[in-house]
Amino acid sequence: MTSLDARLLLDREVLDDPNSFYHRLVVEAPVWRVGEADVYTVSSYAAVTEACRRVEDFSSNLAYLLYREANGSPGRAMHGLGQGDSAQILATADPPDHAKHKRLISPEFSPKRIASLEGQLDQMTRDRLAPGLDRGRTEFMTELANLIPIDVVTELISFKQRNTQALFDAAVAQTDILAGAISKEELQNRLSFSSETFAWVLGQLQEALADPGQGILGLVAGAVNAGDIDIMFAMAVLLTLFAAGGESTSSLIGNSVLMLAKDQDLQRRLRQPALIPKLIEESLRLQSPFRYHMRIAKHDAVLCGVTIPQGATMLMMWGAANRDAAMFDEPDRINLDRPRRHVGFGSGIHVCLGNTLARLEARVIIEALLSATSEFHADEQEDARWVPSLAVRRLDKLPLVLVPR
Repeated sequence: MTSLDARLLLDREVLDDPNSFYHRLVVEAPVWRVGEADVYTVSSYAAVTEACRRVEDFSSNLAYLLYREANGSPGRAMHGLGQGDSAQILATADPPDHAKHKRLISPEFSPKRIASLEGQLDQMTRDRLAPGLDRGRTEFMTELANLIPIDVVTELISFKQRNTQALFDAAVAQTDILAGAISKEELQNRLSFSSETFAWVLGQLQEALADPGQGILGLVAGAVNAGDIDIMFAMAVLLTLFAAGGESTSSLIGNSVLMLAKDQDLQRRLRQPALIPKLIEESLRLQSPFRYHMRIAKHDAVLCGVTIPQGATMLMMWGAANRDAAMFDEPDRINLDRPRRHVGFGSGIHVCLGNTLARLEARVIIEALLSATSEFHADEQEDARWVPSLAVRRLDKLPLVLVPR
């Protein structure tokens, strides 16, 4: 029996620095019922990977959302927008629908298509980095890490216009509803994202319906015209791509750069470009961009000796599993030579479709930052700050001092 307090899950100090809590979860309660709520965390590497394999027992459908009760413990609310097939897209779809959704857009995530973006991505990075180099400082998240992934997703979708900041805000609004660390009233307020942004995306889709072109927008429009999907499903696909490909990649990029900004010895080592992909893997492990994804028990089921009742919400705690000492020696230490077996991009059939693209974006941006500077470090005048969220491990601010070459 664990002595863990249910309020710890959403405590602001724990959200800012969750590692001690992760270790307690893994050791004391690999599968933990959080207080009196029908909410269970799944935290050890073995428990997380087993649960993800058991798709017949545990559904990925997004049926409930978390919020913080007045006493600080988690509550859950039925997700009114999560009912119906059009709401279960990609990461929240079960077999066989999940495979159908992946097939719809997977041509735009082929290795050849992803590799073709590298030159354009490098130029985007240098253009956005240039003003900071001139000033000798940059707010890295708002000037680079938040915006470049949205520009890349815009390119993959093949929108005819760019609306970068509004689309990033829409991506954040979607993951905000998973944050958990807000009241029920705040949750209800965030369930509707910008009608202006929705209308903008809808306008782009309607143009594509009349004349399907290239990219994901053309694929989706063609599927609507063929009667394979409806317009609301198509809109859900497009908006989901911004949430999944935008904020999570922003998190990976910012978290990786923070590791280098805080450790000058590591930064000097990483000036050998061959080591950058290894740093990215350790960043994914140590600061998993998505902290959890949900599952729902389809029926009463036993996981690691704990009975989980039908309808209970399960949180796959990627961040905790990636610091499980049973799987990773010295799990809190950066080790560039570890084998890649983390679950920073999920596990099972729902491993992130865009993981190759996210790795490419992180690599190119870090390469550009290192090649343009002789040194960079955290700004002593302003601290880095985390977004208070159980859903994402993203920096809200990352002020850097840059020393150009």
